[in-house]
Amino acid sequence: MATDTLQIIADSINTPFLNAIINTTQTVLEKIQTVTKHKADCVELLEQVHQLVNAIMILHITSDAGGEMPMKVVNHVGKFTEILHKIYVFVDAQQKGNKVKNFFRQGEMSTLLKDCQVGLQQSFDFFQIEGPRLLPGITEMQKDAQKKHQEVLNMIEKLSETTASERASTMSGNYSRFSNSSDSISMLPSEPKIFHGRESELSDILDLFKNRIPKIAILGAGGMGKTTLARAVLHQAEITSRYAQNRFFVACSSATTKLELVNLIGAHLGLKPGKDLTKAVMQHFSNNPPSFLILDELETLWEPASLRDGIEDLLSLLAAIDNLALMITMRGAERPAKVLWTRPFLRILQPLDQQAARLTFIDIADSGHSQEEVDQILSLTDNMPLAISLLAHLADTEGCSNVLYRWETEKTSLISEGFDKRSNLDMSISLSISSLRIQVLPQSQKLLSLLSMLPDGLADVDLLQSKLPLETILKCKTALKSTTLAYSDEHQRLKVLMPIREYLQQHHPPGENLVQPLLKYFEEMLKFYAEYRGTQSSSTIIPRINSNLTNIQNVLQWGLKQEQPILSNSVYCVCYLTHFRDINMQTETPLMTQIQDLLPQLNDHRLKASFLIESIYRLQYDPISDPDTLVSQVLEHFKYFDDTDLKCKFYNRMAYYCQNFKNDRVEAANMCKKSISLAIPTGNSKGHSSALCQLAWINIQLGKYSIARMYAYDAQKLARHSGDLYTEAQAVSTQARCEQELGHYKQSLSLAIMAQSLLALCGMSGSEANLSIMLVQAEIHKHKSEYNEAWKIHARIAEISAERDARWHAMALYNVAEIQVLIGAPRHDVQRNVDLARSIQPYGNWFTAARDCTLGHLHLREKDLAAAQLLFEKSIQSDHNAEFKSACLEGLGNSSQWGAGYSMFQWTIIFLVYSIKCKNRLQVHKALKFCGDTFLREQDEDTAITLFTVALAGFTYMDVHQSRAECMLKLSDISNSHGDQLKAVGQWTTARPLFERSSQGREVQGVDERLACVGREVLEQHRENIARLLQLNGSSSNPLPIEDEEQVELAEEPLGQLVV
Repeated sequence: MATDTLQIIADSINTPFLNAIINTTQTVLEKIQTVTKHKADCVELLEQVHQLVNAIMILHITSDAGGEMPMKVVNHVGKFTEILHKIYVFVDAQQKGNKVKNFFRQGEMSTLLKDCQVGLQQSFDFFQIEGPRLLPGITEMQKDAQKKHQEVLNMIEKLSETTASERASTMSGNYSRFSNSSDSISMLPSEPKIFHGRESELSDILDLFKNRIPKIAILGAGGMGKTTLARAVLHQAEITSRYAQNRFFVACSSATTKLELVNLIGAHLGLKPGKDLTKAVMQHFSNNPPSFLILDELETLWEPASLRDGIEDLLSLLAAIDNLALMITMRGAERPAKVLWTRPFLRILQPLDQQAARLTFIDIADSGHSQEEVDQILSLTDNMPLAISLLAHLADTEGCSNVLYRWETEKTSLISEGFDKRSNLDMSISLSISSLRIQVLPQSQKLLSLLSMLPDGLADVDLLQSKLPLETILKCKTALKSTTLAYSDEHQRLKVLMPIREYLQQHHPPGENLVQPLLKYFEEMLKFYAEYRGTQSSSTIIPRINSNLTNIQNVLQWGLKQEQPILSNSVYCVCYLTHFRDINMQTETPLMTQIQDLLPQLNDHRLKASFLIESIYRLQYDPISDPDTLVSQVLEHFKYFDDTDLKCKFYNRMAYYCQNFKNDRVEAANMCKKSISLAIPTGNSKGHSSALCQLAWINIQLGKYSIARMYAYDAQKLARHSGDLYTEAQAVSTQARCEQELGHYKQSLSLAIMAQSLLALCGMSGSEANLSIMLVQAEIHKHKSEYNEAWKIHARIAEISAERDARWHAMALYNVAEIQVLIGAPRHDVQRNVDLARSIQPYGNWFTAARDCTLGHLHLREKDLAAAQLLFEKSIQSDHNAEFKSACLEGLGNSSQWGAGYSMFQWTIIFLVYSIKCKNRLQVHKALKFCGDTFLREQDEDTAITLFTVALAGFTYMDVHQSRAECMLKLSDISNSHGDQLKAVGQWTTARPLFERSSQGREVQGVDERLACVGREVLEQHRENIARLLQLNGSSSNPLPIEDEEQVELAEEPLGQLVV
């Protein structure tokens, strides 16, 4: 009776799914009469179906829209229809049959029954039925339906009073697109409203549809957006116009066998249920207009080896139908066999790019969040679409800060509270791990668990040489890639996405037997680097360490939590790694802090001393309140063992500490000499040459450039003999700095290039030493007043060091600010860089001196003379660095910049004397020019001319553009004042391009004004000369008239033309 009633509704109202419900229910009623097993379960299921059918009828009867249902209700009716189909499969399986076959299908039937019960309960929850009521039997059910049947007839009678057209309008409404397939349970999923980052794949798919009917496989990891892409394809204009009502989307996850899948497809096509609809399905597609069939999540059926052949046979049959476009979505990287998939194959789906990930997040969580926090959240997802969606929804309700805080403790479980794989990340990952392709090769899961702690992934050479206890390691790699649990990046390193890594760390962490061989492998790698650092051999190991840097850190993190001897080995490795990172400007080493707390557990004095020596060097990054305690602790440990090379290293570190933290260069030099005395007897050339380099830098800071050059040359020679390319490059770079300060710019530049080539040979072009070389090159350009070139190099240093070394970054910003002062950049631009540098590195003698010196020159340029003098004198008194002392003395001694109220000649003389003492050729000649300014102001032109001429000769030799032009300007002004305009114009003409070369726009303008003024005078003299010439020739005519415009034009002729 219930189905009869529903048939009346279906005939009168075009609600989707009703005919499918009627056909399936009638077939179940027929089958239930002959079941031989699980009869009680079958009757209970049918009783629940009865109640749900009644609920659907009541909804139609009580509808305010003449029986038309809201879309949400239609969707749930469709879900109930799918459950009803499963019930049919279950009831059909309870018929009399092969006992052996039935025995082996018990587990399968138990799962199916559970699915039916869960699905019915979900329908009960939606239709607000309190729960299944057991009715005495089918006869009782039919009696209960009588009343509902009559109510339906009454509703239909009322409806018949309206016109047919009105009824069609009322009943069909938005569901008219189902009119050609009302027998079908097929309801197309909606078009995705949020769709970013898959435009390229979508375009590739649509290209495959052009002029052909393709067979396409969308492959990728779980949560990568395969279903979303398929849904987007389904609703593209090209597809809808071509296939119209013949588009079918079948979710394969509800089927457990090939026959169930075929019958599910048949149900979507509106075919009458049967035991095997394979033939009917094929005939339907063959005999109807072109169709488009999507089989979503096909891996659920294709994975089991027992089902694979059957599924591939079915796909082969479907692919053979000429007018059927076929698309499947599957987890993994393998396409099912037996199908000629359309080429070119669609690329395996990868994570979204950063921009698409941001747009996806914003579409879900809106744009009111901090961009920094959004990027932090996205970094947790590796741009996996499912993870982005789940975290964005959470951020929408809780805020980004709270999500980031919770992630620290909850990890992937934070977004794993949903009930299916599209709303539960852990469930999605778990399904991939439970793949039969993983289960048949158990060692692949062990490899996967190990990869979970290795964000950098592993190259094949690492997999094979690390001696992991996995016999079929390359087969394991293939299995992980075939399921897309792992992937090979552009460098062919086997990696796992971050959400999967986090899940595995929580639920399947690697065992000690897996991690310990990898620790040993990394230990050997770091020891090799420590022994051969700076040689040509190190060029091969450095890239391998760099590519495993985070891996090494994570494995050592694990090692520091273990017992001896793993703990001690891990501490040694941390020391090696820390030194490697320091040299290569990767200054974040949190493991060093952890070891400090572990020292009481270590009984190895050599190990403790090694750690403390490394800590002394790291004071520049991790300062402590009482660094002298580290020194005393090292000396105490030295009492218990004798290691001359380690002591040599200690004194080299101490020299650096005394020089840069205690500002005691005398003590620093003594430490270098102690190191050398230990290195010579043992032939420790690496320690010896390092100490010599350190001595050279100490003397550079003292302004003893010639002595420093000598030490640098000795260090270079020693390092070259021992094959230590890195220390040789440092020595050559130091020598280049000495030549620069001595005014030998060509030699300096040549040495800098040589140093860079040495770094390249040992694979250390990305090290801190390379920045030192770049700094020398920038300083050469600055001294020659090639400010644009210097600015570019400093800006490049700032860019390189921004995320790697705060000291270098702050140093570069101060150097840029200095250049800005010299070229006349706006005050606020200079101040911005100074403030930024100060915020990055607020402490340290060098940085304080750099700030005071830069601001002093800025105040001097802006004529805030009292502030300038205060900063210059403060810096001179507080710092013993020759570089800043000379720069401050230059500011104080530049008498032309100070007003009449300031008598600065004594500072000019001090600047001259200091420059001569340091043998700094550039500064000596600047001091001579400043003296010339003073004598010129005192009207002693002869002395001034002599000093300007001497200075000009020096600047010309050194090719210093700005200072050379300034001397020419002074001499030409003197010539002009004496009436020698042609000589003055010649010198101005030469000075102008030099000012341009040094970016001195104001001075260029001043030269132009001088030339314009003299040009008018020369033009007037020219007219007079012509007049006299005409008179001498007997002409009585007046001087040739020259129009005013012509005079102005000639007066503004370029300087060179005017001189000619």
